[in-house]
Amino acid sequence: MRIWAIALLLLSSLISAGEEITVAAAADLQFALQDVKERFEKETGGRANLVFGSSGNFFTQIQNGAPFDLFFSADIEYPRQLEAAGLAEPGTLYEYAVGKLVLWVLADAALDPSQGLPVLLDPKIKKIAIANPAHAPYGRAAVAALRHEGIYERVSDRLILGENISQAASFVVSGNADIGIVALSLALGPSLKEKGKYAEIDPGDYPAIRQAAIVLKSSKKKPAAEQFLDYMKTPAVIEILKKYGFSRAGKS
Repeated sequence: MRIWAIALLLLSSLISAGEEITVAAAADLQFALQDVKERFEKETGGRANLVFGSSGNFFTQIQNGAPFDLFFSADIEYPRQLEAAGLAEPGTLYEYAVGKLVLWVLADAALDPSQGLPVLLDPKIKKIAIANPAHAPYGRAAVAALRHEGIYERVSDRLILGENISQAASFVVSGNADIGIVALSLALGPSLKEKGKYAEIDPGDYPAIRQAAIVLKSSKKKPAAEQFLDYMKTPAVIEILKKYGFSRAGKS
């Protein structure tokens, strides 16, 4: 009987290791989290399905019962609100990184992003891409930076809004915008790194983009979801996030 019990326990562990969790993740994590996923699956045998989009849209979907296991938000307030509403597993909220904004243009553009936000007043610039501030934290941060610089009213009629920060960057890549205010993590990603040039916007110009993750109460795979979240706290993952320009909470 004891042998059968051990065999069943081992079988249960193997099934758990093969479970696939679904992760709703902010679009600025498009490259960084893919690197994490590959390493996680190789080292643990777990599996993760990554779905990228705007944090605000995911927040609404989760409130309406979307079947995600984990939520990685670009704004810590969304996970906090889910926790307060009883929609998240208590004690699992984890502030994994602080994001940064950059001005990004194509490599052959005549514009010099190192001039900072005042470059947006250049009359040659007809369209400026940002994420939609209604539901994208990076879009709200971009608007805050423009207001801090005192130029929001002068450029607001030239803003084009991406559904998320990744789409905002794609507007510049496609030529539908002359310049974009995007996430540093995307500017350092493989699809943009060789195509453009960027300059960081002073973090003092906008509220800190504090990013957090949480396990959802509705998840049917909580042990697997918590395993992935624990993996995010390892030194190897912290280095991956650093490679994509993220800083750790409370550090520059």
